[in-house]
Amino acid sequence: MVPPLILGIAGGSGAGKTTVVHKIVEAIGPEISLIIPQDTYYRDRGDLPLEERERYNFDHPSAFENRLLSQHLRELKLGNPIPQLSYDYRTHRRVESEELLHPRKLIVVEGIMLLEDGELREVLDFKIWVETSPDLRFIRRLRRDIEERGRNLNSVVRQYLSTVRPMHLRFVEPSRRYADLIIAGEGEAGVELDMAVERVRSLLGERRKRWIAS
Repeated sequence: MVPPLILGIAGGSGAGKTTVVHKIVEAIGPEISLIIPQDTYYRDRGDLPLEERERYNFDHPSAFENRLLSQHLRELKLGNPIPQLSYDYRTHRRVESEELLHPRKLIVVEGIMLLEDGELREVLDFKIWVETSPDLRFIRRLRRDIEERGRNLNSVVRQYLSTVRPMHLRFVEPSRRYADLIIAGEGEAGVELDMAVERVRSLLGERRKRWIAS
């Protein structure tokens, strides 16, 4: 059996990772792709009162169960299905669905801490970093948290200054050096995004030869 290609898309909060992921998947083929957000592997903080959950540092590497994510990716490489997870940002609880995610030829994982974790880096076959200016990343995060996650301006700004920015500088930004390719997350990304798509196509083509041979 030839394992799927696992592509990692990393970058700071608000960098445009999700947009890049969907553009790559659309270009390669949604029918052969599976998207896994690292955010669905946030630790379930149901053990804490809601007030404490809201003060929790969600931008530190320890906020994620990266070992579980690594295990799940290895299972997919072996051809085994994994549980479908989701995360409720209002209650800070993780939900495990009865639905299963089955392996596909292209598995795209995206998240801020993908390249920070050595075990995760070992599982990824190709790693892309999405580079975006800090001011634009903040504006995007502010808009997302207010419109999609029911936050207010003061709470978003407070979290950004107390945890998001310092954790980005300490953990996220330094992991940029592990990327195989860096592309712009502002605008359409243009030629750089085309390069990323072609690189993924090439890697899939190499695997396709092995699929046919096997």
